[in-house]
Amino acid sequence: MRRWVLFAACLVMVAGPAAAQEDEEGCKDHPLLSRMPGFYISGCGDQEFSTFDFDTPEGKTVEGRFWSMEFWIKEGAKAPGPLQIGRNYWNAMAPKGGTRIVETFDSTGGTLVASMPGLKGSGTIWVQVDVSNGGHAYALHVVQETAMRQDVELTAKDLADALATTGSVTLNNILFDTGKATIKPQSEPPLRIVVELLKAEPALKLEIQGHTDNIGGKDANQKLSKDRADSVRAFLVTNGVDAARLTTMGFGDAQPVADNKTDEGRAQNRRVVLVKKS
Repeated sequence: MRRWVLFAACLVMVAGPAAAQEDEEGCKDHPLLSRMPGFYISGCGDQEFSTFDFDTPEGKTVEGRFWSMEFWIKEGAKAPGPLQIGRNYWNAMAPKGGTRIVETFDSTGGTLVASMPGLKGSGTIWVQVDVSNGGHAYALHVVQETAMRQDVELTAKDLADALATTGSVTLNNILFDTGKATIKPQSEPPLRIVVELLKAEPALKLEIQGHTDNIGGKDANQKLSKDRADSVRAFLVTNGVDAARLTTMGFGDAQPVADNKTDEGRAQNRRVVLVKKS
């Protein structure tokens, strides 16, 4: 409840509903959770990837797509009670498979924390509603779990350092045609970095390991993972690496690193791993 107390204190200090009654420039409602009637957005945040600490009994930190909005009742509008605000958001989430984790309200304010599945298998959506000033103001925080997009590519030196430190490197940016071992064109730049590494370190030997998600049968996934590892090996050999320095293994869906129930999790599980061999 710490965040709600601080939020309430700030609202009392600014005593600000006399200011503009329009939404703050650039702010808008969350695409799945609209505002309570009679409120305007006084502030907001919208980040492609961030983190938020939800006020659950055990404490829950969630990373992913992040939205934050602060709402204030418009002048002349009747403020709903804190419980009414919290229950409205919960009632919007419950039919969508929501789970209510925290609901603590009294006449002055309170907090709702709940989660619900994302659309079409996307990451779980976490919601926190902090109500203050007897329902005259509230904040909405939403995080949809997702993996961070990797925009900075590893260099040959980064690969060498990682292999020397941990003995392996995971490459999530090696993409293949769906259900096939055909390497997509956008995967060639990171593979050329691997070629650069192997040419710079002629004594280095690698095992190329393929992994899939759990879509499809286990035997088919095991074969697909091996075929994809073989495709990576073939690319490296074609680009000047001695075939004797490269071996391949396929593990299918036997070693997941994320939840196969979501698109993001399955994307993380479809990966190529390079392992340093002596």
